[in-house]
Amino acid sequence: MFVRFVAVSAPIAPDDIVQTAADGEANSRVPLLVLEPLERFLDANGIGSGEIRATPIGEGHSNMTYLIERGGSEVVLRRPPRPPLPPSAHDVLREARLLSALKDTPARVPAVLAVCAEEQVIGSPFYVMELIAGEVIVASLPAALDTPQQRRLIGEQLIDALVEIHGVDWRAAGLEGFGKPTGYLERQLRRFTGLWELNKTREIEAVESVGRWLAEHMPSSGEATIVHGDFRLGNTIFAATSPAHLEAVLDWEMATIGDPLADIGYLCMMWTEAGDPVSGLREHLGAVTRGEGFPTRAELIERYEARSGRSMSNIRWYTTLALWKSVVFMEGNYKRAIAGTVDDPYLRQFGDGVLELASQAEAVAHGA
Repeated sequence: MFVRFVAVSAPIAPDDIVQTAADGEANSRVPLLVLEPLERFLDANGIGSGEIRATPIGEGHSNMTYLIERGGSEVVLRRPPRPPLPPSAHDVLREARLLSALKDTPARVPAVLAVCAEEQVIGSPFYVMELIAGEVIVASLPAALDTPQQRRLIGEQLIDALVEIHGVDWRAAGLEGFGKPTGYLERQLRRFTGLWELNKTREIEAVESVGRWLAEHMPSSGEATIVHGDFRLGNTIFAATSPAHLEAVLDWEMATIGDPLADIGYLCMMWTEAGDPVSGLREHLGAVTRGEGFPTRAELIERYEARSGRSMSNIRWYTTLALWKSVVFMEGNYKRAIAGTVDDPYLRQFGDGVLELASQAEAVAHGA
């Protein structure tokens, strides 16, 4: 099996992984993994045997993701970051519920192998899922996909996978109560307005003005679907061979039931194309799509409209919403970073990036 992951954003801190709970008590911060009770949990669920080798994988800016190697078995563990955490954020049990519900649907997701709701095992709830072979594409492409034809196919696969997600009958999948099918956009504005008050480290007028613009220009939502909430190229795994094929969609912590166009607005916000300024969150997480052959944002929108049958007439509003939410969310991550609860140099440097995102949100809202 061939697996390659995005490089870890920061090295493992000495207090991240400990052998026993007693070892963790000697540190000023709570650990992220406690290996002895984790071994017992994996034993009880028939996942590997013997000692654990744990390696952080992914971008590491939100929920923590670890490759767990044990006796020839390789699985992935997801847990929240260190506290303190905003209310309702980083809910890995909710994420595991959704992935389990999507198992037998067209949505491309990894299988959940075990779920632990008990905090005393490693210090927080967590779940274990299968390891998917393939490539997470952020800064580079596997050689077999590094052609204009395959780059275009990557963009098309991304849209097709999103249409599959939005096409799932979420009630039949057992997700009644996972989210409220009406009032999604109103709740988004209320929730992120409240999160801004909790997360902010300084006053940023653009955040307030864009929030007002969103409230004044809110469109009417169509039929509710599953919404991923963080749908972008870097949250997917592609097979490393041609033709390009999206194997799985990852990082479902923001998912809910709501307006599917929020996912398209977010994808457009994160999608870089030739001629875009070389800076900001979009550049950090998606500069690779500047390459020849990748669809433009307009082409992604056109394909989604054709495949889903949904009108894209209000896409500017949804893109503005995505930018505004990212400002609020990243300010919270920045706040945790400067408080010392995460070891992520990218987040510690994001103070100016939040201001840039806020300016972008204003510009898109007013048609710039």
